[in-house]
Amino acid sequence: MTNSRKELRHARTTPLASIFGSGFLVIVPILNATVGPYSVVAITAVCALAYAMGSVIRFNIRYAEPLLAEGETSDRAARHERTANLALVLAYAISVCLYIHILAAFLLGGLGINTPFRENLVCVVIIVAIGAMGRFRGLDTLLVMERWALRITGLLLLALLVGFAVFDWRAIATHTLQWPVLPKQDLWTVLTILGGTLIVVQGFETSRYLGSEFDRELRVRSCRSSQIVSSVIYVVFVALATPLMHFLGSQAEDNGLLILAAKASVLLPIPLVIAAVLSQFSAAVADVVAGGGNVAESTQGRVDSRRAYVLICGIAVVLAFASTLTILSFASRAFAFYYFLQCLVAISVTKSTPKKVAISLLAAVLAFITVFAVPAG
Repeated sequence: MTNSRKELRHARTTPLASIFGSGFLVIVPILNATVGPYSVVAITAVCALAYAMGSVIRFNIRYAEPLLAEGETSDRAARHERTANLALVLAYAISVCLYIHILAAFLLGGLGINTPFRENLVCVVIIVAIGAMGRFRGLDTLLVMERWALRITGLLLLALLVGFAVFDWRAIATHTLQWPVLPKQDLWTVLTILGGTLIVVQGFETSRYLGSEFDRELRVRSCRSSQIVSSVIYVVFVALATPLMHFLGSQAEDNGLLILAAKASVLLPIPLVIAAVLSQFSAAVADVVAGGGNVAESTQGRVDSRRAYVLICGIAVVLAFASTLTILSFASRAFAFYYFLQCLVAISVTKSTPKKVAISLLAAVLAFITVFAVPAG
């Protein structure tokens, strides 16, 4: 049993690191500017949607994956899978840009010198450096940061949870508890903005691509476990942060969490900046490597992974001049399209009519996000 638990912890490192890659850093200001006091309801709905998507990924690991490997699926399912792999490469490229943008926003914000130009400049320099290192030296040596980044992120999340809980308790005790104002948003705007936050719960699908390290059942368990753990943490995190949201005003700022951390405790901003830099850099490197592997596999080696690193970083540089929240919505739409294609794979494989109907409804939601998701602010 001990070994089984140890294996599960190891297997869910990658999905958890990906899920927490940027989400906890940006979700609070976005929810504040979109739904205010109803933020807990919104994050619960987003996590529920993510869990439904995770169910499709788990279904494909169990049933579609072996059929695809043996060439026993329909041509349609095989085409959907190939297209999904290419869509995932684009999603990874956008995510790389997002992660580094958030890194720059927190680093410069922590130093008190953040401007859009400086943020874009730092973003471009770091992405070019990752691409150059990947092309000439490879990125495997940097992947060791992933596990350490997850541990540091976990410690910071714990510190933020404690800091926010203490602030809330004091506010209740002194009768100064204040809720954020409900923004004046129509239902369509709320739905399209929340659709644009899908990236914050993305990452569980990485279990699908760890077949060389873990067996099928362990990958299914790691996918489910990482979603349950992250969903609980996200809901609690947003619940504890809600009484501090009024400090953010009505605008969604990409580094707004720094403001809340400072309000909760003067000891939190510096560790937050350090954790943001490490976690975002690690997540960006991991996505460049994963995307490069997908390109090499999809092109059957005609484009090797090192050249693919340059391609992915090139796409990220082109996007670097957009705002963080705009890039976040782009990334959400890209991943929604990937999940949509995974739904089509599952529909092609399953013989159960109820499952076909349920997955089709989920696919419709993902198609909506792909087409209509917009950035907050």
